[in-house]
Amino acid sequence: MSDIQPRRAILAMPEYHPPLGGRDALRLDFNENTHAPSPRVREALSTLSLESFTIYPERGPVEAKVAAHYGLKPEQVLLANGTDEGIHLVTYTFLEEGDECLFATPSFFMYDVNAMAMGAKLVRIQMDDKLEFPYERMLAAITPKTKLIILCSPNNPTGNTITREQIRTIAKAAPHAVILVDEAYFHFFGESVMDDLISGELTNILIARTFSKAYGLANLRVGAIAGPVNLINHLRKASSPYNVNGIALTAVNASVDDTEYIDWYVAQITEGRERVYKALANMKVPYWQSHANFVLMHIGPRHKEFVDGMRARGVLVRDRSSDPGLDGCVRITIGLEDQITTGIAALRDTLAGMGWTPAEVNKPETQPKETPDYE
Repeated sequence: MSDIQPRRAILAMPEYHPPLGGRDALRLDFNENTHAPSPRVREALSTLSLESFTIYPERGPVEAKVAAHYGLKPEQVLLANGTDEGIHLVTYTFLEEGDECLFATPSFFMYDVNAMAMGAKLVRIQMDDKLEFPYERMLAAITPKTKLIILCSPNNPTGNTITREQIRTIAKAAPHAVILVDEAYFHFFGESVMDDLISGELTNILIARTFSKAYGLANLRVGAIAGPVNLINHLRKASSPYNVNGIALTAVNASVDDTEYIDWYVAQITEGRERVYKALANMKVPYWQSHANFVLMHIGPRHKEFVDGMRARGVLVRDRSSDPGLDGCVRITIGLEDQITTGIAALRDTLAGMGWTPAEVNKPETQPKETPDYE
């Protein structure tokens, strides 16, 4: 066996094993669209010829269409192979070894992975028990070495948000840093800093959007990074010219036209979220208000037993107990009406089968910690 070693930064990183096996149940675990993409996607894909599969994809026209949808110039948007690649491109482009990357935690684990891979110093600001964004402590943590600040709003896995004014203040407090605002769950919240990008007032912000959630294209892997022309040009240098395949580009092109479908789907999710709140309250399960397509609840030390019990009843949920500050917490994705009915019934039966009581949430965690989850 070769003794060849990777860079020290890679060697120090935890290995990630995606928990995708055996997902042949009701998928309320990955925050996916649990219905389908717009019907226009099927129509558009049906027009593809076999010859089109022999041609390298051209993302420029679709980037221009997405940019127009955002109210931006074509050169202000870069499409990526999922928001994952977008985040990677941002860290790869702007972080050097020793630079500080600042973000609140718990949040999306790929921030850690990508910043660590570049040898950056991770400055994690822990949320309090209310899981509110640590705004004042975030501002206080900014230093001359801060090169990248990542703000996730709504945040995964907590569902909390950062106000537009808070983001503006942070951006102005760190003019020497890139501010990446991850708006993957924007559709379920409605508030964005895109207007600040359109006006040109904030020159150091990048906005990440995804087509995996509301648009229902997770399998095709498409995300977008929007920003000032000069920052996007830097990212474009680091990006492969053919990183988004033609099938995905065709689907995105059709999806952005169908705002009526997106409005319908988002309405289903926001209504369903209220149903889940009421059900959890009736079962006396503590939870946090969410502005995304999921709800985080507090089960307590027997969280793994709960997740296994839900799976046995045909419903997948996500154990988030490995995240910092989320001992005993489990996240459930909001689906359509019939899916919520099924999910609530499984939740009720699982808790009853466990003999669970609300008093359990205050018991100390006794199970070993695992690597933080990804989605």
